[in-house]
Amino acid sequence: MGLLKGTDVYVEKYAPLKDPLELIVKGYHVSLRVEEAAQIKVVALT
Repeated sequence: MGLLKGTDVYVEKYAPLKDPLELIVKGYHVSLRVEEAAQIKVVALT
């Protein structure tokens, strides 16, 4: 599974020690290590 530019990604929750974190991508729950998630370029929607 890959993330494409323009895909909405939501942070659902963090594990107790902040690693890994759970994201929601296109309705799927995805767990990533913090170092992996750091590679995702984000723009905050307000």
